[in-house]
Amino acid sequence: MSWLKNQSRNENLLYLVVWGMLFAVTLLSLYVRTVSDQTVTFSWNEVFIVWRLFAVYLLFFLIHNFLIAPLFVYQHRRVMYVIVVVVVLAAFVAYQYSMRPSLRGFMGHRPPRTEMRDARNSSDSNRESSTRVTAPVNNNGEYKGDEMPPPPQDQPEQARFRRHMPPPIFGERDVLSVVVLILMFGANLGAKLYFRNRTDHERLMELEKQNLEQQLEYLKYQISPHFFMNTLNNIHALVDIEPSKAQETIRELSKMMRFVLYESDKSGVPLKKELEFIRTYIKLMELRFTDKVKITVEMPSDVPDKTIPPLMLISFIENAFKHGVSYQHESFIDVKVETEPEQLMFTCRNSKADKPNEEKGGVGLANVKQRLNLLYGHRYKLHIHDTADSYNVELTIPLS
Repeated sequence: MSWLKNQSRNENLLYLVVWGMLFAVTLLSLYVRTVSDQTVTFSWNEVFIVWRLFAVYLLFFLIHNFLIAPLFVYQHRRVMYVIVVVVVLAAFVAYQYSMRPSLRGFMGHRPPRTEMRDARNSSDSNRESSTRVTAPVNNNGEYKGDEMPPPPQDQPEQARFRRHMPPPIFGERDVLSVVVLILMFGANLGAKLYFRNRTDHERLMELEKQNLEQQLEYLKYQISPHFFMNTLNNIHALVDIEPSKAQETIRELSKMMRFVLYESDKSGVPLKKELEFIRTYIKLMELRFTDKVKITVEMPSDVPDKTIPPLMLISFIENAFKHGVSYQHESFIDVKVETEPEQLMFTCRNSKADKPNEEKGGVGLANVKQRLNLLYGHRYKLHIHDTADSYNVELTIPLS
């Protein structure tokens, strides 16, 4: 599926652009410093030091993007995802710990016990010698002039102990690095969820499009078998009574069948042909009914050069004949089409029969609404007024 490949390519392109900008900003920053401050010289060593740090983050990003994130996004294994992320963070912390030379020096060069004992003995002798130092005093035991007594010297043992104290295992910089890594994982996960939602939306639209095409095919061959059968019966009756009218009816039926077979598979047909199809349909339907059924049709004489999805309006008219005609009582069907430069207004109003016609045909109003939603989104208006004695449909759609 091309749309699936496009989404994957767009996602990888986004990551490539972001990381490329991140690596390029190091060069740009150093270049700006050299331009603004003449004492600063361009050094590739500084660039490589920063790039090496970025490379570590890039490595963990790739691990998360291709190995860990799919656990959450595609396989929905949330617990496993959390566990693996914690393990990766622990590995990152261990890496940070191994890269601290102060810790390595402390852990690898601890002074031996004999050296520590000699240091304590030396400190004791130094402490005794320090007590014998004479201060500059006069005969009365006072310090001479403004001279102050020498400050007490630090104990050598304490200084050596402080010098060999281990640095904190997890410092402020380490915490910041882990936070940056977590934020990076979150951004990566958010990007993958965004593209996954877009992929699901594209897949849903593809399925709906296929379903719509199947419904349209169903509409083409269901519009309606009963209608064609009854029309042929009427033509058979007219052959002996009015042969000329029977011939005209056959020609009209041929036009309808040609339109259904050869025009309805297109995404859009000329509005003029669609209205001619509706006129022919109503004209042939009139052959079945007596004067008790009053049918009025109003259509513009000057039709704009626009297109409309095929067989969009016929379902409402077929529904009117199916549910609005009574063979015992007077009935009516009013069809009206108005056009403006950019939109079409369709109205179909019919009476309600006590016992609706049981013919089956068409795809139903629910599927027509779904088709309108897929084709026009929020750009159409459909109002249906269902009362006790009438059924009124008002539809406004844009023209292209």
